[in-house]
Amino acid sequence: MSTYLLAIIISYLIGSIPFSFLTGKYIGGIDIRNYGSGNTGATNVFRVVGKKAGAIAFLGDFLKGFIVAIIVKNAIGIDIAVICSVMAIVGHCYPIFLGFKGGKGVATGSGTVFALYPLVGIILLSVFIIIAAIFRIVSLSSISAAIAFPLVSFLLNTHSYFLIYSILIGLFVVYRHKSNIARLIAGKESKINSRTKTD
Repeated sequence: MSTYLLAIIISYLIGSIPFSFLTGKYIGGIDIRNYGSGNTGATNVFRVVGKKAGAIAFLGDFLKGFIVAIIVKNAIGIDIAVICSVMAIVGHCYPIFLGFKGGKGVATGSGTVFALYPLVGIILLSVFIIIAAIFRIVSLSSISAAIAFPLVSFLLNTHSYFLIYSILIGLFVVYRHKSNIARLIAGKESKINSRTKTD
């Protein structure tokens, strides 16, 4: 039990590492919370600081989810790996290092999915890319992938724990995008490259 609890705590702390905030600070020289949407996520870094910085922020946020999930999955099992994946995402969205105000969980969640079920990750990435190519709106692409998450997991007959995970995280990611949904309905959501700084 102590091993499981330690893994869960460490997963939250790793998830709390604010790569997007750090990227904005050390590459852009800014506090990303004071610019753009104010969100400490890779998309805001991409828009405000630039494409390269956005890619670095995304990679950091992705890898912390991937590393947590893959290590726990191989060392303990997928049941605990799912719980630790949740904690990594919670850490990203509510980081202890930034006063519990973080990103929306897409990059970190993607990392956990690719670690636990790569095929699911590939399909969801395809959904994201297709929607982004058609509408050029990152939030809509993220929401679409989140909605598709449990459906794809069910159709691929994934582990029961992972299926539950897909439902919970899919709903959570949609919830975290509630302000984006309001802007989408109002036709005011930013599109890719609409306010992106070039490197």
